[in-house]
Amino acid sequence: MNEIITFFSSHSTEILDETIRHVWLTLVAIFLAVIVGVLTGIFLTRKPAYSGTIIGIVNVIQTIPSLALLGFLLPVLGIGVLPSVVALFLYSLLPIVRNTYAGITEVPEAVKEAGLGMGFTKRQLLLKVELPLAVPVIFAGIRTATVVSVGVATLCALIASGGLGTFIYRGIALNNSAMILAGALPAALLALLFDFVLGFIQRNIKTTLKPVLIASLILMLFLAVNQFVGSFSKSFTGGFQYEFMERKDGLPGLLEIYGFELSTVELDAGLMYQAVKEGRVDVIGGYSTDGRIDAYDLYVLEDDLNYFPPYAAAVTVNENTLEKYPYLEEVINQLSGKITDAEMRQLNYQVDFEKQDVREVALNYLKKKGFKAEINRSGESNIVIGGKIFTEQFILAEMLKIIIENNTSLTAETKTGLGGTKICFDALKAGEIDLYVEYSGTGFQVLLSPEDKVVDELIRDKQEVYEYVKFHSKENFGIEWLKPLGFNNTYALMMTKDKAEKLQLKTISDLKNYLNE
Repeated sequence: MNEIITFFSSHSTEILDETIRHVWLTLVAIFLAVIVGVLTGIFLTRKPAYSGTIIGIVNVIQTIPSLALLGFLLPVLGIGVLPSVVALFLYSLLPIVRNTYAGITEVPEAVKEAGLGMGFTKRQLLLKVELPLAVPVIFAGIRTATVVSVGVATLCALIASGGLGTFIYRGIALNNSAMILAGALPAALLALLFDFVLGFIQRNIKTTLKPVLIASLILMLFLAVNQFVGSFSKSFTGGFQYEFMERKDGLPGLLEIYGFELSTVELDAGLMYQAVKEGRVDVIGGYSTDGRIDAYDLYVLEDDLNYFPPYAAAVTVNENTLEKYPYLEEVINQLSGKITDAEMRQLNYQVDFEKQDVREVALNYLKKKGFKAEINRSGESNIVIGGKIFTEQFILAEMLKIIIENNTSLTAETKTGLGGTKICFDALKAGEIDLYVEYSGTGFQVLLSPEDKVVDELIRDKQEVYEYVKFHSKENFGIEWLKPLGFNNTYALMMTKDKAEKLQLKTISDLKNYLNE
């Protein structure tokens, strides 16, 4: 509880800012959905022959998984607010269209005939009889759409729209419960608040509808100004994944060491490179072995102050697994020193851009290196291989599976895409996975977090960092670090070559000087 209170207190301004973004996204989407949904519902009551087709289409939209819908919109609308609003709008349509149509069609025929008998035109019948009687049903649809939108809006943080999902995904990446609750609790409270307000309006619609509409428009205008004036003032923006925004060897320390400030947006790791390529952000924090560096013609800024530690890749194994299968160490160490930086970058490129199958890429590489790679066992597994949620980890997990199954009688399975470092490491400690590939700098700075004096003494020495994490991981956590695989996948700031050349930026210090001018 103290951790939660401390986090809310120290991040109160940021939580408020993201809550405002969340409210704005939801209100704009619902406002548009109400207009389109109610009008569509009314149209269908006048043209019932189209009702099955149109409601069917809206139903299909509702069944598309949220992430898939965002993925469909990205190539057309890019990242940020616009695709988020469109996605929320589409998800909000079904309950509003369906309830408007149902509410009006369920008005008793006798009541309609009475209205017509009193001389009402069809327009007057709609406004004075059908809609007033359908209000409870219509509002039920609007309330459902609003609550759904508040929840779905958390996913929009994946495409740089901000909102309370920012804290949820950061927390998941870092396995930080307080951070997750900083997004989840306000989102839940917003859903309850919106539902309460809409319920109050429904019960007092005659006296509250117009004032609430006016207030909502004013609020949306205010929030829009708050969001977009700020965004227009950001002339240089960095796009970073959630884990990088918080971890000890990530953005906070980088800005402190180099001495500059940077406007940022948070992105899914896979979207960062696309965003910088399309000019939606100016600089990103990527991985030095990522195949997209070459594919997108990116330039890696030199870390001239040596802020980022060495990140030698090595297999980490639960010591209980090695006690049970002691020969695993020798088998896995066959990969030691075999993979170079250039080779790892090329393997990532083959999967990301040539769209080759992950297992085929791993198989072909191992065969090229002279490894036996014919066996592919299935069935109950003896060994569970974990992996984080980026391409390199998928490839390495498959390599380990192939090597284990072709050099032992064991059956291995892969559980990749586990999220951030802390999730993988905790799963390894708990024995939920037996091994996964980790990086020495991450083990040093994030998992072990030594005192500043130790960091200063060792941080520049690749071998010393590795030996430190190898010794202390076994002593503190019962985790064995096997021999390094050969490549060093360090964090790096990168931008398009065209922009780097235009701004004459070669190092991170050059970037600092440019931003501080």
